[in-house]
Amino acid sequence: MIENLIERFFKAATMERWNDHIRPVQLTELDKQAHKMIIAYVLAKIEEDSRGKDSINWINLIEGFLFDFFHRLVLTDIKPSVFHRMMDEKRDELNQHVLNELKTDFQGLKDTSFEKKFKNYLSSRESTLEKRILRAAHYLATNWEFKIIYNTAPFIYGIENTREKIENQIEDHYDLIGVQKIMLEKKSFGFVDLCGQLRFQKRWAHSPRIPETSVLGHMLIVAATSYLCTMEMGVKACDKRIYNNFFAGLFHDLPEVMTKDIISPVKRSVRGLEDIIKEYEDYQMKEEVLPLLPKTWHEEMLYFTGDEFKNKIKDYNSVKFITFNELNKRYNKNEFSPLDGELVKACDQLAAFAEAKISIRHGITSKDLEEAQKGMMDSWKSQKVSGNDFGQIFRSLEKLIEE
Repeated sequence: MIENLIERFFKAATMERWNDHIRPVQLTELDKQAHKMIIAYVLAKIEEDSRGKDSINWINLIEGFLFDFFHRLVLTDIKPSVFHRMMDEKRDELNQHVLNELKTDFQGLKDTSFEKKFKNYLSSRESTLEKRILRAAHYLATNWEFKIIYNTAPFIYGIENTREKIENQIEDHYDLIGVQKIMLEKKSFGFVDLCGQLRFQKRWAHSPRIPETSVLGHMLIVAATSYLCTMEMGVKACDKRIYNNFFAGLFHDLPEVMTKDIISPVKRSVRGLEDIIKEYEDYQMKEEVLPLLPKTWHEEMLYFTGDEFKNKIKDYNSVKFITFNELNKRYNKNEFSPLDGELVKACDQLAAFAEAKISIRHGITSKDLEEAQKGMMDSWKSQKVSGNDFGQIFRSLEKLIEE
């Protein structure tokens, strides 16, 4: 069930990384996974530019990432060196443990093929281009974190050995052009670095919460939930629609790297302020963020981040806003690049609702959290969006969290 998976996503926000090292900042598994997928996007786009348009199976990349993420959610507390040895020697047993742990979470999904694809992914030893991109992204995201650790305490016993292992793992993926470009620490690295900084921007800045979630981690939860809801909408979405819905979720708050996470009550406290903030975000995206990416990617990134909560398609290079029914009847084809912005918005609100409710369950609350979770429930308790009964999902998630 979607609500079970959403709650599990938030467990990654409590999983601390590098907890056997001195850490000047909190580093969580949720943020690491979000950063990994952004890096995977950059690597895959570069490979696509180099090898040709159909060289990347983007659905396999997205699903492979989610399958790896679920796997990590169950086994991530194992120290990496021990984990890799156990996977070499007890791979089948560990994978079966993961499947058993997640079985209840998958029950109730309309997309019954999801669990089957997950099983096949875990059992497959095939080294595809998409898997190599995900592994490279994993090590690059690890290296980004490690630089923080290393510069804080380079004297810690064994840290040089750790540095050498990470560097060797990255070098094993130098056949990927994107890896070479990121390691040069020029433009592509600048974008990856900028996105990484979103892990230090905490959400709900005016309200203490447990667990704390960052803008970066929130973006991943919205992306993953958007994917799940796209598969549950009752109509088979074309590949480009799945791709757009996932990455629109992943990048929907990217402009906040320039403005920080400004909570809705502040945005709405002064008439016109929300429009001013949006205008500034659009300006900064074009002036500061897009120059870090190849020009051929700019249109797509603006498609993800501009009017991100509206259903839209591209028709003769013109963006058109449409209804869900129109999208299904006429535009559910790759050539129209359909995007369910209303679905992304609903998933964004669902993630925010879960953030508030989980903190309240832990006994850390405030007037803002109480009012926010009540307001969101009142707004969504009877709404259906893009074929998904979000009222039911909100109610089920609330019940699950309160149990």
